[in-house]
Amino acid sequence: MARKKSIDDLSTDELRWMLVEKRRQERQNRLESYRRVGRAMVVAPEVSETSLDTMQSTAEEDFEEELPGRRKRSRRKSALDGFLLLIEISAVLGFLFILFNGLNLIRELNQEVASALEQPTMTPTALVMAVVLPSGHTPPNSPGGSSPNEAEIPEHLRPLMQSLAVLPMPTSSPEQAIRIQIPSIRVDAPVVQGDGWEQLKKGVGQHAGTPNPGQKGNVVLAAHNDIFGEIFRDLDKLKKGDQVIVFTNQRSYTYVVSRVEIVEPTSVEAMAQTSQPLLTLVSCYPYMVDDQRIVVVAQLQTSEG
Repeated sequence: MARKKSIDDLSTDELRWMLVEKRRQERQNRLESYRRVGRAMVVAPEVSETSLDTMQSTAEEDFEEELPGRRKRSRRKSALDGFLLLIEISAVLGFLFILFNGLNLIRELNQEVASALEQPTMTPTALVMAVVLPSGHTPPNSPGGSSPNEAEIPEHLRPLMQSLAVLPMPTSSPEQAIRIQIPSIRVDAPVVQGDGWEQLKKGVGQHAGTPNPGQKGNVVLAAHNDIFGEIFRDLDKLKKGDQVIVFTNQRSYTYVVSRVEIVEPTSVEAMAQTSQPLLTLVSCYPYMVDDQRIVVVAQLQTSEG
């Protein structure tokens, strides 16, 4: 079946013949209507060439009259189509612009949230030199049991030690020590900030002001040998070359023991800072006597992320 042509697809001659045919059909319909009601009786004559030419001329005149209107409507339709196309393109461009800005906004918000969640890396403050080495206490078998051993602190320096005991702890940071392992003596314990009496009840304490693991300087860790888990009971069994592993939230650091020595409680130079990354472990000594200190010094070997 042939596809019906639209008016815009018809030629001039076809349009003319369509108008002629339309007028002839309309006239025929009127005559049929008159005949049915008895108003006229007409015998359809043969269409002469003159009549046909006249009808064709009339159709041509009508077509010429209607042609400007058709052209005007066609131009109006083309302008409307162009305007609608422009609106569609603008809408697409606007959508892409909003989408791009939305993605940038989400990226910026994510960066702001990440920045808010990230804790600043705290720079260790200068070490306040202690009067005695940490972890000092009376033995558990002494009268009254274990307690901080104030007797080993010179009397005139006791107020200073009391003021140092209430110093604020550094703000938590992902680079702070959180755990220590010493495989050769089967130590695996948590690390807390501060090495006062209360802190050492919870595990190994890092002396305030010492650097974080892996950094230049001397990281000082202390624990008890005969109370609160006896974490550092076997420090005297460590030998040169043994490993000490300190963990943070980000990585682990392996130190290698370089020396083990027994010192007096007042030998605070063991906590002095250095230009090299060192680790110093401190505990009371000997077991159940606790009138001296054992100090283990280790040097940084490797770090693993």
